[in-house]
Amino acid sequence: METLDEDRMITTQPPDSEREHVRRRLLARQDFGSHLLAYVVINAILIVVWATTGAGYFWPGWVLAGWGAVLVLHARETFWRRPITDADVDAEIRRRAGH
Repeated sequence: METLDEDRMITTQPPDSEREHVRRRLLARQDFGSHLLAYVVINAILIVVWATTGAGYFWPGWVLAGWGAVLVLHARETFWRRPITDADVDAEIRRRAGH
């Protein structure tokens, strides 16, 4: 039986569902690519607006910084966070039993 808590990425899947797991990871990478493209295009437009309206105080920096922070979190979730496995759960149970 497959159990999946997508909010926490806890998976206890039989081997035949590996394709579905890989498909979800590939979709997450594709979504990140779309997010990155939107970040670049929209912020480029904001910088052009800033430059054509006098180029005073660099207000697009606020958007770049805020959205950039969200983009870094999205990248972390997409590329560096790994799913929690049964082995991780077993190790935590053993750790707690030691208390």
